[in-house]
Amino acid sequence: MFLPLLILCLALSSFSFPISAVESTIHVWPKPRSFSWPQPQQATLLSSTFTISAPKLNNTHLSSAIKRYQTLVQTEHHVPLLNPTAVNFTTSTPPLQTLLVFVSDLTAPLHHNVNESYTLTIPTWGPANLSAQTVWGAMRGLETFSQLVWGHPSRVAVGVYIWDEPLFGHRGIMLDTSRNYYPVEDILRTIGAMSENKMNVFHWHITDSHSFPLVLPSEPELAAKGSYGPDMLYTPDDVNKIVQFGLDHGVRVLPEIDSPGHTGSWAEAYPEIMTCANMFWWPAGSKWADRLASEPGTGHLNPLNPKTYQVLKRVIQDVATLFPEPFYHAGADEIIPGCWKADPTIQSFLSNGGTLSQLLEIFVNSTFPYIVSLNRTVVYWEDVFLDANANVSTTVLPPEHTILQTWNNGHENTKKIVSSGYRVIVSSSDFYYLDCGHGGFLGNDSEYDQQTSDNSGNGGSWCGPFKTWQTIYNYDITYGLSEEEANLVLGGEVALWSEQADPTVLDTRIWPRTSAMAETLWSGNRDETGEKRYAEATDRLNEWRYRMVRRGIGAEPIQPLWCIRNPGMCNTMNKETANVRLSVPGDKAHKDTLKIAVEKEAAIFCSKQRKNRAAKQGLQT
Repeated sequence: MFLPLLILCLALSSFSFPISAVESTIHVWPKPRSFSWPQPQQATLLSSTFTISAPKLNNTHLSSAIKRYQTLVQTEHHVPLLNPTAVNFTTSTPPLQTLLVFVSDLTAPLHHNVNESYTLTIPTWGPANLSAQTVWGAMRGLETFSQLVWGHPSRVAVGVYIWDEPLFGHRGIMLDTSRNYYPVEDILRTIGAMSENKMNVFHWHITDSHSFPLVLPSEPELAAKGSYGPDMLYTPDDVNKIVQFGLDHGVRVLPEIDSPGHTGSWAEAYPEIMTCANMFWWPAGSKWADRLASEPGTGHLNPLNPKTYQVLKRVIQDVATLFPEPFYHAGADEIIPGCWKADPTIQSFLSNGGTLSQLLEIFVNSTFPYIVSLNRTVVYWEDVFLDANANVSTTVLPPEHTILQTWNNGHENTKKIVSSGYRVIVSSSDFYYLDCGHGGFLGNDSEYDQQTSDNSGNGGSWCGPFKTWQTIYNYDITYGLSEEEANLVLGGEVALWSEQADPTVLDTRIWPRTSAMAETLWSGNRDETGEKRYAEATDRLNEWRYRMVRRGIGAEPIQPLWCIRNPGMCNTMNKETANVRLSVPGDKAHKDTLKIAVEKEAAIFCSKQRKNRAAKQGLQT
């Protein structure tokens, strides 16, 4: 091991020039799949009369996007944290007057796997051209163009050619608006930021045991009695505003009405169809296996009561009417045996030889076909198929109409799902849960009455520790899958559960960590050689986070400003040393692991070597 460490150490010491001298340039987030801007990189002025023109393209959502970006590029005047010294600004070429937009198919709906590709050409002379197969691809290209404009007066990169399209068709955020309420404007701001990060699915976990904020025309009592109050509701007009805003920004709005679990908020309107509602979640003296819920907020729908399906079908019908999205998320996670067993009719069913899985099968058979009849593909949390206590088989949930969303056991559960023929959305709680690491929210918890911490590893959170942007960026959602299995991975979603989140922390919980996932699902997390690119992504994400803040998104910082102003100085090792390649046996994962270990040891080794040299020379270290 000594020789490789010595090589790295020598490499580290051989570069005497200041790292801050590295030239900076303008970047796009997420990084495009193919980006050509030949040296010397050039930029020219953006004309004061610059226009975005889409000749004969009559589409409401495209027109809205063009108007939005026209205003943005003319008024943003972004000032990069680092002056782009690598860019040669010239006034010898005329200012850019026009961006021409061409779309082949104006009618393609915003559904999963719609074509989002685009090409963007910004020549040194003449108009810029943006070509896309669909309106939604054109929106992605408009965002890219906006990030290539900066300064006051505005200047724009020229001599640029970009071809771009996403690796994954599903790139989303799940937001829980039941545990804490978020006003409409907060949801709209989140969707706007998603569009800027080229994300395309807002998974709206609208209801849960804690509140039912959605006003449904056929079942108004659910919100009237189950919400937190009249000022914490989403009316049909609110939903329409959110859906249309999503379409204007290329973001699908995917509704989730979780059932049969997580339905305690239904109890005020319909106590007769509920089990264990409003009971204490973990009865005194009982074992964890006998709890009524996994956290405070109890209540399951009773699958043996016919009225359950009368109410639920009216809910499903209204939601399908309010949301044009072809996916319908039906939940079905965390069936807690103790809650169903608290009901006498279910007790009788089980005592006569019935099982919890049979109860769930009754529920699914009574609801799944109805959802499919409304021309919807049904999304469930993975529990409906993988839970140890209550699950159903592939004969009950045909894969052609079903998508499963995984949140447990990382790659292992993803593999189980796709190997059974199901499409999957990845939301691993070990990597993609944004609420983790902020401590527990239970009261009178003796766990925290201690003078030495034995809970530092998870921050008192069941899914801790906090998921850093680097943790998110480096997660490979198709790891360990065959090519055929990987094709069943639709994409991923980060999730913000709201036990300890509300509008005051919404932006900082989500951004810029979600930007990390946005790039990996758009263009990957590896460079052209197949190496992970998290190192160079740091500087780019710092710059992008700053630009998001300037655009009104309260994204949290990932480094001190000093690190940004001194590129490379906050790395674990000198950037140049990262170019040293070790020849080691083994597969890619083994090499990555060894490389990290060697780099850490090299840093320690080099430090010791410097101290030794200083001691020999009689210098103070």
